[in-house]
Amino acid sequence: MSDTETAASSTFAVHRGDWADLAPELAAMVAPPVSVSATPVERPVGAWRKAQLARSRGNMPGTRHRRPTR
Repeated sequence: MSDTETAASSTFAVHRGDWADLAPELAAMVAPPVSVSATPVERPVGAWRKAQLARSRGNMPGTRHRRPTR
């Protein structure tokens, strides 16, 4: 398995560290520190979809609809 894998819509990365405060003899007997990070995968938005989103935003009201007073 590689250090970076993509599953579904997230990227998982494994970062292996080094023991800086241990003697080399002890560090050889202990597993290195590991941290795992997950980030969402960014999909590029096409020009057609950008235009479609811009058009739909123009139809959305910016505030709540107010009922006219009687």
